[in-house]
Parts: sequence; structure tokens; C-alpha cells
Amino acid sequence: MRAWLLLFFIFTLSFGVCAASDYTLGPGDEIVIKVYGQDNLELETQLTDSGTVNYPFLGMLQLKGLTIKQVENVVYQGLKGDYLVEPSVYVGIVSYRPFYIHGEVKKPGGYPYQPGMTTNQAVALAGGLTERASTEKIFITREGSKDKAETVSLNSRVNAGDTIVIEQRFF
Repeated sequence: MRAWLLLFFIFTLSFGVCAASDYTLGPGDEIVIKVYGQDNLELETQLTDSGTVNYPFLGMLQLKGLTIKQVENVVYQGLKGDYLVEPSVYVGIVSYRPFYIHGEVKKPGGYPYQPGMTTNQAVALAGGLTERASTEKIFITREGSKDKAETVSLNSRVNAGDTIVIEQRFF
């Protein structure tokens, strides 16, 4: 029994780590970069509208579309050799860029994104649905998507930077 519980815990933990490691950075994300033993190389910053940060010794780094592991590698490769022999780089997300929700919700606006968020959870953050809201006419426009909005359910995943629209139902 203990072995199954341990196996379940390891699987659950590794799934969460994999999901978080697939997250790609974009404008508005706030990150922290640390290099072990080098306090002067610690930086907590928000990605600019163009998805860049200005990092000591390396200058402007284009981080939009990269994962945390890829950013760690960019900083590692940039510092290795010229500045440090074998830098130990850590990159973490301080806060995610917001998602937006409007239409038939009580408090439309931008809200902080959390990994694994569903449309239902986004609606809850926005104060719930109004009495005129349709649960069938829910649309998400994905950040960076040039396609039109896709129809989703209350159980659909929301990504950072998405825009959710809840339309009225017909009586």
C-alpha cells in the first residue's frame, strides 16, 4: 500500500513539474534570475512588451517564447567562460502575466493567471456569472493567435494572456 502511495505521489509531482516546465514566457511575466555565489547577478524583472530583459554583462536577452529551462541555458551559456567557469543558474517565475475576462461576469477585467486554471475558475475570480450569462457561449482568444476565438466549456484550460468572453443567453 505504501509503495502505491509513494508511486502515486511521485507521478503527481512529476506531472506538475512537466506542466510547469512547458510554460513559455511572454510580455508581462515577472521572473527572477539567480547565479549561485554571485549576488551582483541576481535580477528580478518583468519581461517588456517585446519580451526582453536587460541582464548584467549579457545585455538585452530575448526571452519571449522560451521556457524556464531554456532561459537558464541562455544565461548559463552567456556567462560560462568569459565571466564564470561553471555558473549555477536558477530562473523562476515570480508572477505570471494576467488573463482577461469580460462579457456576462460580475467583475470583468484582468486577473492573475495560475497554472492549471480552468474557465470556471476564471469566472469565479471575476465574481461569477450574471443572471443573463450563457454557459454555452463562452469564447477564448488565445494570446498570439490570429485565428478567431474558439468556443470552450467551463472546464476548458485557460492560458496566461488569454481573453475570455462570456456572452448573453437568449431566454
